[in-house]
Amino acid sequence: MAVPQNKQELLDAIRTTYQKLMADLASVPAEHARDATLPGHRQGTQMSVSDLVAYLIGWNLLVLKWCDGKSKGRPVDFPETGYTWSELGRLAQKFYADYAGVAYADLLRLFADVHARIVALVEQENDASLYGMPWYEKYTQGRMIQFNTSSPYANARLRLRKWKKANAIT
Repeated sequence: MAVPQNKQELLDAIRTTYQKLMADLASVPAEHARDATLPGHRQGTQMSVSDLVAYLIGWNLLVLKWCDGKSKGRPVDFPETGYTWSELGRLAQKFYADYAGVAYADLLRLFADVHARIVALVEQENDASLYGMPWYEKYTQGRMIQFNTSSPYANARLRLRKWKKANAIT
């Protein structure tokens, strides 16, 4: 999928990749959702499908936090307070831990909720606010949203489909 260049393309990318990913996530039996047999986000680690969903929830919540902070003129710690961009594997581990006790069906509901919040956020913006100026370093707000929604959704779907095939899950 091409890199979105405007609000409508961003919304289309977020919605399309999310819908495809959710269809694949919905077919994962709950009894296999905690099997730590997927390559993790940190070198040499394993994660479960539940961890993958937790990771996506975590990043989507960060996007909402960044946008809220920036809109209120507050300083924003990118990527997250206490983490640097070189510590994304450690941040992924935090996301896994944050949702370790949450049932798979509840994780899917939380993911649907945060996705809806992301879509609502983008819908209230316009092309100028999303793509008209740098928002974080050289990146526009739209690009930062895309980096942390539709791109990881597509990546997660590739990982998930490979895992499902290896585990004979249809």
